[in-house]
Amino acid sequence: MPSRTDQAVADVSPELGREKKVLRYQYGLGNEFESEALPGALPVGQNSPQRCPYGLMSELVSGTTFGAPRALNRRSYQFRIRPSVLQGRFEPMQHRTLLTPPFEGVVPSPNHYNWGPFADCSPADDFIDSLATMCGNGSPASQQGMAMHVYAAARSMKDRVFCNADAEMLIVPHVGDLRISTEYGVIEAGLGDLVVIPRAVKFRVDLQGPHATGFVGENFGVPLRLPELGVIGGHGLANAYDFAIPVAAYEKREVPTELVHKFGGQLWRTELKHSPLDVVAWRGSLYPYKYDLRRFVGLGTVTIDHPDPSIFTVLTSPSDPLLGPNFDVMGITPGRWLVADRSFRPPGFHRNAVCEFICFLRGEYGFLEPGSTTLTNCFTPHGPETETIAFAREMELLPMKIDDMFLVLIESRFPVQVTQFAQTAKQLLGDYTKRWENFVPYFNEKKK
Repeated sequence: MPSRTDQAVADVSPELGREKKVLRYQYGLGNEFESEALPGALPVGQNSPQRCPYGLMSELVSGTTFGAPRALNRRSYQFRIRPSVLQGRFEPMQHRTLLTPPFEGVVPSPNHYNWGPFADCSPADDFIDSLATMCGNGSPASQQGMAMHVYAAARSMKDRVFCNADAEMLIVPHVGDLRISTEYGVIEAGLGDLVVIPRAVKFRVDLQGPHATGFVGENFGVPLRLPELGVIGGHGLANAYDFAIPVAAYEKREVPTELVHKFGGQLWRTELKHSPLDVVAWRGSLYPYKYDLRRFVGLGTVTIDHPDPSIFTVLTSPSDPLLGPNFDVMGITPGRWLVADRSFRPPGFHRNAVCEFICFLRGEYGFLEPGSTTLTNCFTPHGPETETIAFAREMELLPMKIDDMFLVLIESRFPVQVTQFAQTAKQLLGDYTKRWENFVPYFNEKKK
């Protein structure tokens, strides 16, 4: 698949003393890429020459087993100033609110959960400090399942880098733009973007404003990939050529840097004498990337009835073809048309074989305000509220365009545990089932 590059002007974090740069991206999820920040930094025809150009060190990063099928194999060679072995010994590190499933003393609940925005930022908290776990299932040890977190950061990660060896990370910004510096280059993201960081890739998050809030998902299963399209054909939903991959950018900074490493559900830390984001060139199929949800090619019914939410799938971590996915990422985007004739327009009542975690980002979504979240566990019934039912039964079925909604839906086939933090958070809203307590049956034996 041919790739292309794009450019975007971005402000660099002033506290790191860097100048403004022009960010460039490569496009095409699943492509083999190569990128070099210095001309000739990539060896030609081999990955482990006796002496690499510029005196760089060659290092292989494998995201899948060596023998994985070619189309699904994820690995990259990095050509870096210092090899990663120069990290010393790790020591355990405590965190107030970041947890990894399974959560001790917590069982999955069949009840609805709804939370308002987690917008309170402590002035001392950066991206790592502010992470708070909402729910999860499976475990990194079993290499299946997921966890969902919120973040509310008030400062950049100065002289600090994070590496998650447990999970692939999905970052969903809500308020505030992020500049994410990785071993592979720099990614900028804001509202409407999804960012995916592969397992064990080091990165730093710098804020581009006074604070930033959003959501983070951990995928313990197989790496996310594009869903198959089946009878849709060769195009549609999220197209591979709309995924942006960074170009090589390195830091030659010999300053004390804390490396925070997540491994086995535990945070670990070590002190480096340099920035580990020192990869001058790289090539391969393992890399971070971002996707702008506004580029999603939405599909839907043009005749009758409401389509299944699977048509909004952006990325998938497959599990069982019958029981459901390990971790599916779905995006509800603006600019959609509702045109179904003789149909109940809102999503109908449903008991789903998978759990649903919704990150509501913008627009109108029932009684919730942007930044809110909802959780519906496997087979917990859900659907339109009493007032919505009454309105939708009588509304005139004209074509309707939805122009102001951003919503990210995460699905997993495994029942979800809700953490004590989430169950006692002040953002937890009241009993959601009260939304149906005034329901009056429309049943009438004498009228069809």
